[in-house]
Amino acid sequence: MAWSIGIDIGGTKIAGGLVDDSGRIVQHERVATPATDPHNIVVAVGGLIQRLAARSPQPLTGAGVASAGYVDKIGSTVLFAPNLAWRDEPLKARLAAYTDLPVLIENDANAAAFGEFRYGAGRDIDDMIMVTVGTGVGGGIVIGGRLLRGAFGLAGEIGHMRVVPGGTRCGCGNRGCLEAYGSGTALVREAREMVISGSAYAARLAELCAGDPSTLIGSQVTQAAHEGDPASQELLAELGRWIGEACASLAALFDPELFVIGGGVADAGDLLLDPIHAGFAAQLTGRGYRPEATFVKAELGNDAGVIGAAALAAELPEPDRRAADSASDQ
Repeated sequence: MAWSIGIDIGGTKIAGGLVDDSGRIVQHERVATPATDPHNIVVAVGGLIQRLAARSPQPLTGAGVASAGYVDKIGSTVLFAPNLAWRDEPLKARLAAYTDLPVLIENDANAAAFGEFRYGAGRDIDDMIMVTVGTGVGGGIVIGGRLLRGAFGLAGEIGHMRVVPGGTRCGCGNRGCLEAYGSGTALVREAREMVISGSAYAARLAELCAGDPSTLIGSQVTQAAHEGDPASQELLAELGRWIGEACASLAALFDPELFVIGGGVADAGDLLLDPIHAGFAAQLTGRGYRPEATFVKAELGNDAGVIGAAALAAELPEPDRRAADSASDQ
């Protein structure tokens, strides 16, 4: 039985899990992320791997570690992590001091996508793209059953496709990125502007934030939309249109069978998925004369990163495992 460890490093917490060969988390643990201290992040992750390994009733194939940011192609170094104090961090080498297991480092969105591909919404599909819609827009691309990493390991940065030349400034520093229009951050920005306008159309949103738009959050917009609030539904529809049109561009490049939509905003369900599909269908090249991809909500939720990282570790090449075994014997 191929069991492995998955770790998902977030800006505020580090989640870890012992994952069996069916993708089920059989042991899990979370610790706070010491985000401003690179050394202590490594200590926290190393300790988590050690504790989970000690609890495993089965031999382990490896440990996969998912992190936000840019990770090199060989799964060794975090080149840049926007919310963590890492710049060219040799994370794999540093974790070798804590475990004899083979270790793989992967971008968190890629890991989540691979989790959905192997054990979630895409488990019966060979070609899929996952789009995560949360604070930002992330993604992962699986083509022919393989995670697409690109020449430098940086493929799948869907949120930083330019959709509006010279448009709204994105957090990455460029203008007009999808993330500036199709993220949870963009949803909240537009909702707050609607409340600030004083329009009666935004009455329910104003009620939810007690008249203080600076406190309005994305889950409140989703709540109001589920209640039938037309303003909130309109905001989600606009967000979905941006995502759907971007997916049409991705389909022109990769021709996936399935798009998996994850992230916190995906909790809106069909209120988001329906406009995503409508935006996609309106912009799809050759529409009406070609098969169209299916859109579904992600199945693994917040566990996708842990499960995906563990699944990637379980598929490490055999030489990596032999090298780790040799090192442990010395």
